[in-house]
Amino acid sequence: MKGRMISPGKARGEAIVSKEPIGFYGGIDPKTGVVIEKGHELEGKSVKDKILVFPQGKGSTVGSYIIYGLKKNGVAPAAIVNKETETIVATGVILAGIPCVDGIDIDKIKTGDKLKVDADEATVEVE
Repeated sequence: MKGRMISPGKARGEAIVSKEPIGFYGGIDPKTGVVIEKGHELEGKSVKDKILVFPQGKGSTVGSYIIYGLKKNGVAPAAIVNKETETIVATGVILAGIPCVDGIDIDKIKTGDKLKVDADEATVEVE
């Protein structure tokens, strides 16, 4: 699948997919990488070393720094794939150096799929 590069880099890993937007501030614990937003479909799941797939971000601009904190604490996703990356997620992945691609039909990706993300080429492949 061809999309748009938001933050360069390459990653391979297991997809963890949400059909709901993700708010990083108050939604993911920056010390553990576990989704803590009450009622979110990924609540209790870790994003560490996964390819995190979701439609778009939501919430506070502090979310950018939560993404950076995830990386600094060694619990960040290996890459992020979005339908549409908004400025909070874009700023966070660039600060953290996390590969990110948007413009992807995320309905074609399921949790557990093995993905190859090449943000430099703006591609996402299900392996």
